[in-house]
Amino acid sequence: MVLLQPDPFLNELTSMFEKSTEKGSVWVTFKRSSLKSKVQRNKMKTAGQAIDYRCLIRATYGNKTISTSVGAKEHQRFQASYATVLKAHMTALKKRERKDKKKAVEKEKGGAKKAKTDPMVVA
Repeated sequence: MVLLQPDPFLNELTSMFEKSTEKGSVWVTFKRSSLKSKVQRNKMKTAGQAIDYRCLIRATYGNKTISTSVGAKEHQRFQASYATVLKAHMTALKKRERKDKKKAVEKEKGGAKKAKTDPMVVA
């Protein structure tokens, strides 16, 4: 796993999305992290020091994994750039097939009418 700066990460993520248009998927995960071990965090808590949490972002395509760490101050700018990259590469998605609600309701009503006009039922 390679820890990159945010801008090179977005460039590499773009190339991953371009490679995945024909085959494969890109997995992106966001996680809250302090980039310190549990022992170090516990020492900081007991000492009364504030723990600086960051956002750890990982992207995986096939066997290749890249990651970056974004602080609170630069998070807004990163999210805007990330959204631009996502919007540009959402073209390979397939649209969901939806059933027409009117046809489904008519079928249900039509089935109920047939049950009432059954010739075997004697009134």
